[in-house]
Amino acid sequence: MSRTVNLFSSLVGWHQISRYFLDSCSVKILLTFNFLFITFFTTTAQDSNLINTKKDTSDNVEYPNKKEFRERITDPNHYLLTPKQIKKRVKTITLINIGGYSAAMVGLYSAWYKNYPQSSLHSFNDVNEWKGVDKIGHAYSAYAESKASMELWRWTGIGRKKRILIGGLSGAAYQTVIETLDGFSAEWGWSWTDFAANFMGSGLIVGQELAWDEQRIQFKFSFHKKKYTDAALNKRSDNIFGSNGAERFLKDYNSQAYWLSANLKSFFPKSKLPPWLCVSIGTGVEGVFGATNNIGKDEAGNIIFDGTNYKRYRQWYFAPDIDLTKIKTKKKGIKLLLQLANIVKIPLPTLEFGNGKFRMHAFYF
Repeated sequence: MSRTVNLFSSLVGWHQISRYFLDSCSVKILLTFNFLFITFFTTTAQDSNLINTKKDTSDNVEYPNKKEFRERITDPNHYLLTPKQIKKRVKTITLINIGGYSAAMVGLYSAWYKNYPQSSLHSFNDVNEWKGVDKIGHAYSAYAESKASMELWRWTGIGRKKRILIGGLSGAAYQTVIETLDGFSAEWGWSWTDFAANFMGSGLIVGQELAWDEQRIQFKFSFHKKKYTDAALNKRSDNIFGSNGAERFLKDYNSQAYWLSANLKSFFPKSKLPPWLCVSIGTGVEGVFGATNNIGKDEAGNIIFDGTNYKRYRQWYFAPDIDLTKIKTKKKGIKLLLQLANIVKIPLPTLEFGNGKFRMHAFYF
Protein backbone atom coordinates (compact mmCIF):
# COMPACT_ATOMS: atom_id res chain seq x y z
CA MET A 1 0.00 0.00 0.00
CA SER A 2 1.31 3.43 -0.84
CA ARG A 3 0.09 6.93 -0.16
CA THR A 4 2.36 9.94 -0.63
CA VAL A 5 2.87 13.39 0.76
CA ASN A 6 5.41 16.15 0.42
CA LEU A 7 7.19 16.00 3.75
CA PHE A 8 8.49 19.50 3.36
CA SER A 9 5.33 21.16 2.08
CA SER A 10 4.27 21.89 5.65
CA LEU A 11 7.02 24.50 5.73
CA VAL A 12 5.25 26.50 3.03
CA GLY A 13 2.08 27.25 5.02
CA TRP A 14 -0.08 25.89 7.80
CA HIS A 15 -2.84 25.11 5.33
CA GLN A 16 -0.61 22.44 3.83
CA ILE A 17 0.36 20.72 7.07
CA SER A 18 -2.42 18.17 6.79
CA ARG A 19 -0.89 16.85 3.56
CA TYR A 20 2.01 15.56 5.59
CA PHE A 21 -0.23 12.91 7.08
CA LEU A 22 -1.36 11.58 3.71
CA ASP A 23 1.70 9.44 3.28
CA SER A 24 1.62 6.20 5.20
CA CYS A 25 5.41 6.05 5.55
CA SER A 26 5.57 9.54 7.03
CA VAL A 27 2.63 8.81 9.30
CA LYS A 28 4.26 5.60 10.39
CA ILE A 29 7.35 7.46 11.52
CA LEU A 30 5.23 9.76 13.66
CA LEU A 31 3.00 7.06 15.09
CA THR A 32 5.94 5.19 16.49
CA PHE A 33 4.86 7.14 19.55
CA ASN A 34 1.81 4.88 19.84
CA PHE A 35 3.70 2.00 21.31
CA LEU A 36 5.98 4.25 23.32
CA PHE A 37 2.92 5.87 24.87
CA ILE A 38 1.80 2.47 26.13
CA THR A 39 5.21 1.92 27.69
CA PHE A 40 4.45 4.82 30.01
CA PHE A 41 2.32 2.40 31.99
CA THR A 42 4.72 -0.52 31.80
CA THR A 43 8.25 0.88 32.01
CA THR A 44 9.56 1.49 35.48
CA ALA A 45 12.21 4.03 36.28
CA GLN A 46 14.85 1.36 36.72
CA ASP A 47 15.46 -2.36 36.27
CA SER A 48 15.80 -3.81 39.76
CA ASN A 49 16.98 -7.12 38.37
CA LEU A 50 19.89 -5.43 36.60
CA ILE A 51 20.90 -2.60 38.90
CA ASN A 52 22.51 -3.34 42.22
CA THR A 53 22.95 -0.18 44.19
CA LYS A 54 25.08 1.05 47.03
CA LYS A 55 24.42 4.03 49.26
CA ASP A 56 26.54 7.16 48.94
CA THR A 57 26.07 8.81 52.34
CA SER A 58 27.50 12.10 51.10
CA ASP A 59 24.31 13.05 49.26
CA ASN A 60 21.96 10.25 50.32
CA VAL A 61 21.48 9.06 46.70
CA GLU A 62 21.79 5.47 45.49
CA TYR A 63 24.23 4.78 42.67
CA PRO A 64 24.72 1.64 40.57
CA ASN A 65 27.42 -0.81 41.54
CA LYS A 66 29.33 -0.11 38.35
CA LYS A 67 31.48 -3.23 38.28
CA GLU A 68 28.58 -5.66 38.53
CA PHE A 69 26.41 -3.39 36.42
CA ARG A 70 28.90 -3.52 33.55
CA GLU A 71 29.09 -7.29 33.84
CA ARG A 72 25.33 -7.60 33.54
CA ILE A 73 24.97 -4.96 30.80
CA THR A 74 27.20 -5.99 27.90
CA ASP A 75 26.19 -3.09 25.67
CA PRO A 76 29.24 -0.76 25.57
CA ASN A 77 27.04 2.24 24.76
CA HIS A 78 24.76 1.82 27.76
CA TYR A 79 24.19 4.91 29.89
CA LEU A 80 25.33 4.30 33.45
CA LEU A 81 22.94 6.46 35.43
CA THR A 82 21.66 6.65 38.95
CA PRO A 83 18.11 5.44 39.61
CA LYS A 84 17.06 9.06 40.06
CA GLN A 85 18.53 10.03 36.68
CA ILE A 86 16.88 7.05 35.01
CA LYS A 87 13.49 7.98 36.42
CA LYS A 88 13.85 11.58 35.26
CA ARG A 89 14.85 10.58 31.72
CA VAL A 90 12.06 8.03 31.44
CA LYS A 91 9.56 10.73 32.35
CA THR A 92 11.09 13.13 29.83
CA ILE A 93 10.96 10.65 26.96
CA THR A 94 7.45 9.57 27.95
CA LEU A 95 6.15 13.15 27.87
CA ILE A 96 7.73 13.71 24.46
CA ASN A 97 6.17 10.50 23.21
CA ILE A 98 2.72 11.36 24.53
CA GLY A 99 2.80 14.74 22.81
CA GLY A 100 3.99 13.33 19.51
CA TYR A 101 1.57 10.40 19.63
CA SER A 102 -1.43 12.60 20.37
CA ALA A 103 -0.63 15.07 17.61
CA ALA A 104 -0.04 12.31 15.08
CA MET A 105 -3.28 10.47 15.87
CA VAL A 106 -5.40 13.63 15.66
CA GLY A 107 -3.72 14.72 12.45
CA LEU A 108 -3.95 11.27 10.87
CA TYR A 109 -7.64 10.84 11.57
CA SER A 110 -8.69 14.35 10.56
CA ALA A 111 -6.52 14.57 7.45
CA TRP A 112 -6.85 11.04 6.11
CA TYR A 113 -9.29 8.48 7.46
CA LYS A 114 -12.04 11.00 8.20
CA ASN A 115 -12.21 11.91 4.52
CA TYR A 116 -12.54 8.36 3.23
CA PRO A 117 -15.42 5.88 3.56
CA GLN A 118 -15.18 3.43 6.44
CA SER A 119 -16.18 -0.23 6.49
CA SER A 120 -16.04 -3.26 8.73
CA LEU A 121 -12.62 -4.78 9.34
CA HIS A 122 -11.54 -6.61 6.22
CA SER A 123 -8.36 -7.78 4.53
CA PHE A 124 -7.08 -7.79 0.98
CA ASN A 125 -4.26 -9.53 -0.83
CA ASP A 126 -1.65 -7.14 -2.20
CA VAL A 127 1.24 -9.59 -2.28
CA ASN A 128 1.75 -9.17 -6.04
CA GLU A 129 1.74 -5.37 -6.07
CA TRP A 130 4.81 -3.28 -7.02
CA LYS A 131 6.90 -6.43 -7.49
CA GLY A 132 7.19 -6.73 -3.72
CA VAL A 133 9.36 -3.65 -3.19
CA ASP A 134 6.64 -2.02 -1.08
CA LYS A 135 6.87 -4.96 1.32
CA ILE A 136 10.61 -4.40 1.62
CA GLY A 137 9.73 -0.79 2.36
CA HIS A 138 7.47 -1.91 5.20
CA ALA A 139 10.26 -4.00 6.69
CA TYR A 140 12.74 -1.15 6.34
CA SER A 141 10.33 1.33 7.95
CA ALA A 142 9.83 -0.96 10.94
CA TYR A 143 13.60 -1.46 11.22
CA ALA A 144 14.35 2.27 11.05
CA GLU A 145 11.60 3.19 13.50
CA SER A 146 12.65 0.47 15.92
CA LYS A 147 16.27 1.53 15.74
CA ALA A 148 15.44 5.17 16.47
CA SER A 149 13.15 4.15 19.32
CA MET A 150 15.71 1.77 20.79
CA GLU A 151 18.37 4.49 20.83
CA LEU A 152 15.85 6.84 22.43
CA TRP A 153 15.22 4.39 25.24
CA ARG A 154 18.92 3.65 25.55
CA TRP A 155 19.37 7.29 26.58
CA THR A 156 16.98 6.78 29.51
CA GLY A 157 19.32 4.20 31.04
CA ILE A 158 16.72 1.43 31.39
CA GLY A 159 18.02 -2.13 31.28
CA ARG A 160 19.29 -3.82 28.17
CA LYS A 161 16.45 -6.27 27.55
CA LYS A 162 13.77 -3.67 28.21
CA ARG A 163 15.44 -1.25 25.86
CA ILE A 164 15.72 -3.87 23.13
CA LEU A 165 12.16 -5.17 23.43
CA ILE A 166 10.41 -1.83 23.93
CA GLY A 167 12.39 -0.02 21.29
CA GLY A 168 12.94 -2.95 18.97
CA LEU A 169 9.31 -4.00 18.72
CA SER A 170 7.88 -0.49 18.58
CA GLY A 171 8.24 -0.25 14.80
CA ALA A 172 6.14 -3.36 14.19
CA ALA A 173 3.63 -2.40 16.89
CA TYR A 174 3.28 1.08 15.52
CA GLN A 175 2.79 -0.05 11.94
CA THR A 176 0.25 -2.63 13.07
CA VAL A 177 -1.88 0.26 14.35
CA ILE A 178 -1.78 1.81 10.88
CA GLU A 179 -2.55 -1.56 9.31
CA THR A 180 -5.61 -1.84 11.55
CA LEU A 181 -6.83 1.59 10.48
CA ASP A 182 -6.35 0.52 6.87
CA GLY A 183 -8.41 -2.58 7.63
CA PHE A 184 -11.40 -0.41 8.53
CA SER A 185 -11.03 1.76 5.42
CA ALA A 186 -13.16 0.89 2.40
CA GLU A 187 -10.38 2.11 0.12
CA TRP A 188 -7.83 -0.40 1.42
CA GLY A 189 -7.80 -3.26 3.90
CA TRP A 190 -5.70 -5.25 6.33
CA SER A 191 -2.71 -6.76 4.54
CA TRP A 192 -1.20 -9.88 6.09
CA THR A 193 1.92 -9.49 3.97
CA ASP A 194 2.40 -5.93 5.22
CA PHE A 195 1.91 -7.22 8.77
CA ALA A 196 4.53 -9.94 8.27
CA ALA A 197 6.97 -7.48 6.69
CA ASN A 198 6.60 -5.13 9.65
CA PHE A 199 7.64 -7.84 12.10
CA MET A 200 10.47 -8.99 9.86
CA GLY A 201 11.93 -5.50 10.04
CA SER A 202 11.63 -5.26 13.80
CA GLY A 203 12.78 -8.87 14.18
CA LEU A 204 16.00 -8.08 12.34
CA ILE A 205 16.99 -5.45 14.87
CA VAL A 206 15.74 -7.30 17.98
CA GLY A 207 17.39 -10.58 17.03
CA GLN A 208 20.79 -9.02 16.43
CA GLU A 209 20.70 -6.94 19.61
CA LEU A 210 19.81 -9.95 21.73
CA ALA A 211 22.45 -12.13 20.08
CA TRP A 212 25.31 -9.69 19.55
CA ASP A 213 24.50 -6.36 21.24
CA GLU A 214 25.07 -4.72 17.87
CA GLN A 215 23.73 -4.54 14.34
CA ARG A 216 26.16 -6.58 12.32
CA ILE A 217 23.76 -6.48 9.37
CA GLN A 218 22.32 -3.02 8.78
CA PHE A 219 19.13 -2.37 6.79
CA LYS A 220 19.74 0.65 4.54
CA PHE A 221 18.01 2.80 1.92
CA SER A 222 19.08 4.84 -1.08
CA PHE A 223 17.27 6.96 -3.66
CA HIS A 224 17.89 8.75 -6.94
CA LYS A 225 15.12 10.63 -8.74
CA LYS A 226 14.31 9.22 -12.16
CA LYS A 227 13.79 11.50 -15.16
CA TYR A 228 12.63 9.90 -18.42
CA THR A 229 13.05 11.02 -22.02
CA ASP A 230 9.51 9.82 -22.68
CA ALA A 231 7.10 12.58 -21.61
CA ALA A 232 4.35 9.99 -21.03
CA LEU A 233 6.48 8.24 -18.40
CA ASN A 234 7.22 11.50 -16.60
CA LYS A 235 3.52 12.36 -16.57
CA ARG A 236 2.58 8.90 -15.33
CA SER A 237 5.24 9.10 -12.60
CA ASP A 238 3.94 12.50 -11.53
CA ASN A 239 0.41 11.10 -11.27
CA ILE A 240 1.15 8.00 -9.22
CA PHE A 241 4.42 8.84 -7.45
CA GLY A 242 4.14 12.59 -6.97
CA SER A 243 5.39 15.58 -8.90
CA ASN A 244 8.19 16.80 -6.60
CA GLY A 245 11.33 15.41 -5.06
CA ALA A 246 9.95 14.77 -1.58
CA GLU A 247 6.98 12.77 -2.88
CA ARG A 248 9.14 10.81 -5.28
CA PHE A 249 11.56 10.07 -2.45
CA LEU A 250 8.77 8.45 -0.47
CA LYS A 251 6.92 6.57 -3.18
CA ASP A 252 8.76 6.16 -6.50
CA TYR A 253 9.73 2.49 -6.32
CA ASN A 254 11.74 2.78 -9.56
CA SER A 255 14.03 5.25 -7.79
CA GLN A 256 14.50 3.38 -4.51
CA ALA A 257 16.96 0.71 -3.45
CA TYR A 258 17.04 -1.27 -0.22
CA TRP A 259 20.23 -2.81 1.12
CA LEU A 260 21.49 -5.31 3.67
CA SER A 261 24.97 -4.20 4.69
CA ALA A 262 27.14 -6.67 6.62
CA ASN A 263 30.08 -5.54 8.75
CA LEU A 264 32.94 -7.92 7.95
CA LYS A 265 35.04 -7.23 11.05
CA SER A 266 32.09 -8.13 13.28
CA PHE A 267 31.90 -11.59 11.72
CA PHE A 268 35.67 -12.04 11.52
CA PRO A 269 37.02 -10.28 14.64
CA LYS A 270 40.52 -11.75 14.33
CA SER A 271 41.00 -10.47 10.80
CA LYS A 272 42.94 -7.32 9.91
CA LEU A 273 39.98 -5.84 8.08
CA PRO A 274 39.10 -2.24 8.96
CA PRO A 275 36.21 -2.14 11.46
CA TRP A 276 34.13 0.15 9.22
CA LEU A 277 34.24 -2.00 6.06
CA CYS A 278 30.96 -3.59 4.93
CA VAL A 279 29.66 -5.46 1.91
CA SER A 280 26.14 -4.68 0.75
CA ILE A 281 23.54 -6.48 -1.31
CA GLY A 282 20.71 -4.30 -2.57
CA THR A 283 17.55 -4.62 -4.62
CA GLY A 284 15.11 -2.41 -6.49
CA VAL A 285 12.77 -2.43 -9.48
CA GLU A 286 12.60 -0.86 -12.92
CA GLY A 287 9.73 -0.21 -15.34
CA VAL A 288 7.03 -0.30 -12.65
CA PHE A 289 4.28 2.22 -13.42
CA GLY A 290 1.37 0.57 -11.66
CA ALA A 291 0.68 -1.80 -8.77
CA THR A 292 0.28 -4.98 -10.83
CA ASN A 293 0.65 -3.78 -14.44
CA ASN A 294 1.53 -0.71 -16.46
CA ILE A 295 -2.02 0.18 -17.41
CA GLY A 296 -3.58 3.37 -16.07
CA LYS A 297 -7.35 3.99 -16.08
CA ASP A 298 -9.60 6.88 -15.10
CA GLU A 299 -12.64 6.57 -12.84
CA ALA A 300 -14.81 5.63 -15.80
CA GLY A 301 -12.50 2.74 -16.69
CA ASN A 302 -10.99 4.37 -19.76
CA ILE A 303 -7.30 3.67 -20.42
CA ILE A 304 -5.29 6.87 -19.96
CA PHE A 305 -1.84 5.26 -19.87
CA ASP A 306 -0.58 2.17 -21.68
CA GLY A 307 2.93 1.19 -20.65
CA THR A 308 2.78 -2.50 -21.50
CA ASN A 309 5.79 -2.05 -23.76
CA TYR A 310 7.96 -1.24 -20.72
CA LYS A 311 9.34 -4.34 -19.04
CA ARG A 312 8.88 -4.66 -15.28
CA TYR A 313 11.92 -6.30 -13.70
CA ARG A 314 13.91 -6.64 -10.49
CA GLN A 315 17.40 -5.19 -10.07
CA TRP A 316 20.17 -6.44 -7.79
CA TYR A 317 23.20 -4.53 -6.53
CA PHE A 318 26.52 -5.45 -4.95
CA ALA A 319 28.72 -2.77 -3.39
CA PRO A 320 31.13 -1.97 -0.55
CA ASP A 321 29.81 0.16 2.27
CA ILE A 322 30.89 2.08 5.38
CA ASP A 323 29.59 1.38 8.88
CA LEU A 324 29.30 4.86 10.38
CA THR A 325 28.79 3.43 13.88
CA LYS A 326 32.42 2.30 13.88
CA ILE A 327 33.69 5.87 13.76
CA LYS A 328 35.32 6.42 17.12
CA THR A 329 33.98 9.23 19.27
CA LYS A 330 33.41 9.76 22.97
CA LYS A 331 30.43 12.04 22.38
CA LYS A 332 27.16 10.21 23.06
CA GLY A 333 25.24 12.68 20.91
CA ILE A 334 27.50 12.08 17.92
CA LYS A 335 27.20 8.32 18.43
CA LEU A 336 23.42 8.64 18.30
CA LEU A 337 23.59 10.68 15.08
CA LEU A 338 25.90 8.12 13.49
CA GLN A 339 23.52 5.31 14.50
CA LEU A 340 20.60 7.07 12.86
CA ALA A 341 22.57 8.10 9.76
CA ASN A 342 23.68 4.51 9.28
CA ILE A 343 20.27 3.54 7.87
CA VAL A 344 21.22 5.33 4.61
CA LYS A 345 23.54 3.71 2.06
CA ILE A 346 26.62 5.75 1.19
CA PRO A 347 27.16 6.16 -2.60
CA LEU A 348 30.07 3.95 -3.66
CA PRO A 349 31.08 1.91 -6.75
CA THR A 350 28.31 -0.59 -7.44
CA LEU A 351 27.76 -3.63 -9.66
CA GLU A 352 24.18 -3.89 -10.92
CA PHE A 353 22.39 -6.92 -12.39
CA GLY A 354 19.00 -6.50 -14.01
CA ASN A 355 17.08 -7.58 -17.09
CA GLY A 356 19.73 -10.23 -17.75
CA LYS A 357 22.61 -7.75 -17.92
CA PHE A 358 25.43 -6.50 -15.68
CA ARG A 359 26.23 -2.81 -15.36
CA MET A 360 28.94 -1.01 -13.39
CA HIS A 361 28.32 2.33 -11.66
CA ALA A 362 31.16 4.55 -10.48
CA PHE A 363 28.80 5.70 -7.69
CA TYR A 364 25.28 4.53 -7.03
CA PHE A 365 22.70 5.90 -4.66
